[in-house]
Amino acid sequence: MTVTGADFVELDRIAVQEAVRVVDLATAADWTRDTPCAGWTLRRLVAHMTAQHLGFAAAARGAGREPGHWREDGEMSEPAAAHRSAAATVLSAFAEPGVTQREFALPNLGGVPGGRAVGFHFVDYVVHAWDVAAALGTTVEFPEHVLGAASAVARAVPADPDRRGTGFSFAPALEVPEGSGPLAEALRLLGRSPERWPARG
Repeated sequence: MTVTGADFVELDRIAVQEAVRVVDLATAADWTRDTPCAGWTLRRLVAHMTAQHLGFAAAARGAGREPGHWREDGEMSEPAAAHRSAAATVLSAFAEPGVTQREFALPNLGGVPGGRAVGFHFVDYVVHAWDVAAALGTTVEFPEHVLGAASAVARAVPADPDRRGTGFSFAPALEVPEGSGPLAEALRLLGRSPERWPARG
């Protein structure tokens, strides 16, 4: 599957909106739930998601090298509202004309072409939407073309063990069983074990 930078902007919009939908399902009692992100509660995961939205928005506008834009809120007294606002900010930034032709400054990566950077954000939010849904015992709802694009991006993410694990964006890749669907493939390639987090009826 070939995906252009412009395609990634639209794919990312769908992924981010689905992440907002599942985060908004959380109740006050849910924020201390464990998540597929080892050691992170749902509140910590959503704090990370919120900070990443704001950081990518800043990067799209030429300010990605300023650490403050990537800083997580340790309090997160209203996680869903903070996440919803940050999601709107990044979608607005990515919708600006020419965004995929810009260079984004990203932590640990330096300058990244805009189309590729939006692609990184896209696959991250397919995975994080699933992380939130898994913590809540529910499911994500993505069109097939979105999942196909996510699995294609996941296959392109370097699997070098020296670039996976603690301190990096993704856990070590897991084996993908034959016949896995595109979501399961993307999740396993990026270090998630979907069978450990079944949806509750």
